[in-house]
Amino acid sequence: MAEEVLITSPGKVTSHLTASLLAVAFLTSFGSSMLYGYNLAVVNSPAQYIKDFYNRTALSRNGSGLNEEALTLMYSLTVSVFASGGLIGSLMVGILVTRFGRKGTIVHSTVLVFIAGSLMGFSRICASPEMIIFGRFVTGIHSGISLSVVPMYLGEIAPKNLRGFLGLMPSIFICTGVFTAQILGLHELLGKEEHWPLFLSLVVVPTFIQLMMLPWFPESPRYLLIEKHNVHATITALKWYRTKCNIQAEIEEMQEEQRSLSSMDTVSVWALLFDRSVRWQVLSVVVINIGMQLSGIDAIWFYTNDIFKNAGIPTPEIQYTTVGTGAIEIVAGLVGCFTIERLGRRPLIIGGFAVMGICCAGITFSLILQEHVAIMKYVSVGCVVGIIAGFCIGPAGVPFLITAELFKQSHRPAAYTVGGSLNWMSNFTIGFMFPFLQKAAGSYCYLVFSGVCLIVAVYVFLVIPETKNKTFVEISQMFATKEGVLESDQLKLKKMNGYGALEPNSSLDFDSSSSGP
Repeated sequence: MAEEVLITSPGKVTSHLTASLLAVAFLTSFGSSMLYGYNLAVVNSPAQYIKDFYNRTALSRNGSGLNEEALTLMYSLTVSVFASGGLIGSLMVGILVTRFGRKGTIVHSTVLVFIAGSLMGFSRICASPEMIIFGRFVTGIHSGISLSVVPMYLGEIAPKNLRGFLGLMPSIFICTGVFTAQILGLHELLGKEEHWPLFLSLVVVPTFIQLMMLPWFPESPRYLLIEKHNVHATITALKWYRTKCNIQAEIEEMQEEQRSLSSMDTVSVWALLFDRSVRWQVLSVVVINIGMQLSGIDAIWFYTNDIFKNAGIPTPEIQYTTVGTGAIEIVAGLVGCFTIERLGRRPLIIGGFAVMGICCAGITFSLILQEHVAIMKYVSVGCVVGIIAGFCIGPAGVPFLITAELFKQSHRPAAYTVGGSLNWMSNFTIGFMFPFLQKAAGSYCYLVFSGVCLIVAVYVFLVIPETKNKTFVEISQMFATKEGVLESDQLKLKKMNGYGALEPNSSLDFDSSSSGP
């Protein structure tokens, strides 16, 4: 049963978690976000089997196999093409969420998963490495869409005091996806050579469950009111998500934002980048999304087995060590999810990046010294665990949550397009370049990641304010103050762009209706 909403003071609402909110958070995260984590780690365990398949196919087609460099290139392409698809998916987000809505986009995009699963599942039967690579590309498109749309949807349906909790649910399921891939990749389960096509294609199962249940839930009330101007549907959706409660204060807050955006349509990416009134928000999204990937986390996830092997862990024990790190990911994600509304966004993301930076430097020194000090191989494993735990506590989910919180309705789709595309471009760069960077720089390559993490932590500390328990309007006003723009109740802004700043060549007029005694 859903709990009632408590009115703590006029215009301020404190909501309890309802069954409907929890169900939507679970379905969207389980059927979409989890696939991102699964696909990050699924190619790790069967890597040698996939390489052998590529080599056998080349031998049957050309009469000669692939050399080591060509195999490394093919496998790197298999890993990184997932990020290429993600980039394309992220660029489609703005158009899709405007046309189909938040929930509608999640539902429509499920067809991509079924296409990708079929391609990868039948690749060995068809003797086609191209089907694996293209299947990874297609599922990357789905992840590129869902990685932005799911937190956008949850951020809009959640009351402000639960926005952080629900906003980090996708990151927990990303960690769960990684852990699931690690468990299923054990030799006792699907880690044998004959099972790798099934292992790659299992992504269709959670998506099928999501497709059967999610369409029964309402669209985002904020989208329905501000973009579709459908008051009746908005009230119906709010009653669904806030069962047995007074929703008037929440509707008034949405209408306030709607009035500030009454003269604006949804802005394009180009307009967002050149809108001076949101330059600090845009810069913040750029920094945290690039930093999220250049922190080295994907290099850790993609090549965990190789890192442990270089650290001196016996080969038979590596798979179990990897599974142990997966369990730590989930625990760290849960810690972040259940503390974000108490601690706030800033401590989680600053602390997470700081821990990652320290541990990345620790990996370098431990790998250098492990030939001389036996215990150092365990220190390097501990640093890997620290990087993963630090990432899952904050940087795994807070950047997507903050992207939703820093922008109003008109700018949010474009902001997710910018953040998502930069995220995936960085993901592709790391996935493709890390094996070569590791060969060229050896253990010192992790110092680059350490520097990135520490720079991002300092930037967040200096620039991004705390957004906990604040409305979208209040957050935008905080950045307007940073720009030196002061809004007055007695001033009426012409051509107001919704963020407290005027368009060029605009002027201020006193509102005579409000200036009288």
